[in-house]
This record gives sequence, C-alpha cells and structure tokens, in this order.
Amino acid sequence: MATNAGRTALVTGASSGIGEALARCFAGGGFDLVLVARSAAKLQALAAELQAAHSVAVRVLPADLAAPGAAAALHAALRRRRVAVDVLVNNAGVLEHGAFTDIAASRHQQLIDLNIGALTAMLAQFVPDMRERGWGRVLNVASLAAFQPVPTLATYAATKAYVLSLSEALAVELGGSGVSVTALCPGFTDTPMIGAGPPGSGKLPQLPAVLVGHAADVAAAGYRACLRGEVVCVPGAINRAGSLASRVLPRRLVRGMGRALAKTQR
Repeated sequence: MATNAGRTALVTGASSGIGEALARCFAGGGFDLVLVARSAAKLQALAAELQAAHSVAVRVLPADLAAPGAAAALHAALRRRRVAVDVLVNNAGVLEHGAFTDIAASRHQQLIDLNIGALTAMLAQFVPDMRERGWGRVLNVASLAAFQPVPTLATYAATKAYVLSLSEALAVELGGSGVSVTALCPGFTDTPMIGAGPPGSGKLPQLPAVLVGHAADVAAAGYRACLRGEVVCVPGAINRAGSLASRVLPRRLVRGMGRALAKTQR
C-alpha cells in the first residue's frame, strides 16, 4: 500500500459490476480514486464505503462519457483540482444482444460512441500526461468477444475488437516510456449489464456455471495484470483456451465458434 500512496486511479463505469469491483481493488491497494459514471447516488455510496474502509481519498465525478467533449471536460476539471491521474481504467461500456437488423440504428451508434469513442477520448486526454511524467498504467476493459465475431452480439464484439487492437498498439508505442497499457478480456461475467435483459435476450442463468465468471475475480486478475504492465489479460483457463483458438484457427472455424456461442444465449 505504501508504494501506491499518493497515486490516483480513475475508474469509469464504477457504479456497478466489474468497474465497482476494480474500484475496490485499487482502493485496497492504497490508491486514491476518481469514480466516474452517470449514477451520482451509486458513486457517492461507494465512495463513502471505500473511504471508510481503506482511508483513501475518493472523488466522485458523475458524467456521461458518450456526450461530446465529456472526456476533455473531465480532464479539465481534474487539472483545475490539481489531480494527476496515474492509472486510467476504461471500464464504461454498454452491450446490446439481438440480431443486428432487429436493433435500432441509434442503439448501434450508442455502443460505438461509448465503447469506442469515449474510451479513445479518455486515452487521448490522460495518456499524454502519464508519458510526460514517465509513469502510468492504463487498463482497458475489452472482452473475450474481442477475439472473434459473435452473432447476436455483432456490434458489441466489434467494439471490443477495437479496444483490444488499440490497446496492443499503444502498448508497443509506449514501450520504454514507463507507461503500460493492458487489455482485460473477461468472458461471461455475472454483472448487471450481462445478467439483465428483456425476454428473449441472452441471459446469464442459461449458461453453464463453469462459463460464468465473478466480477470480483475478473477485477482482481485485471488489477494485478495492470500493475505488472501485462498487455493482455484473459481471466480463466477456459477463456484463455478460447482466445488462443480464435487466433490460431482458420477464420471459417472461428466463425463456427461464434455461431455455437450465439446458440448458448438463446
């Protein structure tokens, strides 16, 4: 904890699920926190709990990161408060399940705006500061879906493929700078975003228990990988095998894997 005293981690999408679990990991590690999400009430409750439990400073900055200029406004607000972000955790994201043609065009755009646009904007605002200071960590929450096309999660999987590719590219660009970039690629995880949904959507209880991870376990793996500067973290042996298969098998077989995965969600 002493090593991280005085360092600050900014966590987006911190109000629930993996983001909340990651906030708990960083607070437990002695990091001060900046918590970002749309729900101010949930963030305030979490902040009070973490401050009491770990004696760290926790700032709450509610924001809709998909809104134009949101990342720049967040960066400016922290600069005015003289808060330097040492670790950036890009966890905010949305998911939509269903056939591509059954999803409204506006909803596809929302996925792209948050999962890709907001994440890229946050990187563009905060990574240059880290590089200038000579130390920093970035944890981008992607998905196991980043490794292959997933029918009925087509746009979501494509956005996560972007996150994985960008993370790997930045990890190379920033090599030797003291700043590392990690892509966390969890499989199905028991979170509100995955578990909730309208009738007919892919529901977590329909999946075999062995395929469903827990947010706390995923966050712990991502936290350790981030601080160690690992480039890609895939929690779980089965998920790691799946990610490897997706990279070495012919694309025809990879599409077949995606088809089989989609069927488990019906």
